Amino acid sequence: MKGKLLWLTGIIAMAGLLAACNTGSVKMPNQELAASVDLNRFMGTWYVHGYTPTFLDRNAYGATETYELNESGKIETTYRFRKGGPDGKLKTMTPTGWVHDEKTNAEWRMRFFGLFTSPYYILYVSPDYGETVIGHPGKEMAWIMTRSSQISDTKYQTLRMELARRDYDLSELTRVEHGE
Repeated sequence: MKGKLLWLTGIIAMAGLLAACNTGSVKMPNQELAASVDLNRFMGTWYVHGYTPTFLDRNAYGATETYELNESGKIETTYRFRKGGPDGKLKTMTPTGWVHDEKTNAEWRMRFFGLFTSPYYILYVSPDYGETVIGHPGKEMAWIMTRSSQISDTKYQTLRMELARRDYDLSELTRVEHGE
């Protein structure tokens, strides 16, 4: 019973966080997004190397985000990580996304727990679709991802600069470790 109460409390807290982050009234992105995103090339698994932790994914290890475009045009998303380290408990979240701006495919919406929707901005994707930087209208939440489980410090800093030049608050941006 105590575990269920803790889980329910966590869901309610996440609902509050997402409601605070939900900027559904934002009509146009308040920052520069990628000029164009080829959805088919963007689909697949990305390794998360930097992220803004929430109470649900704090201390993530080996985090990945996988996108799959289904027949109805929805983007089935699977976010996986181990809590605290390589032997930590495997956590999985499965929000559903959809393209909000079909002209560029760089602005999505993500629905969490079937209840709350939040903007998802593809700020940058490399020409070879090997690196991406994801942001949010509040400029407080961000993700740095690549197709590889490893990233050099130089490459990480270069991708981090994509956020800095858009005036993101990077004080909470956290590196994610991945095993060899």
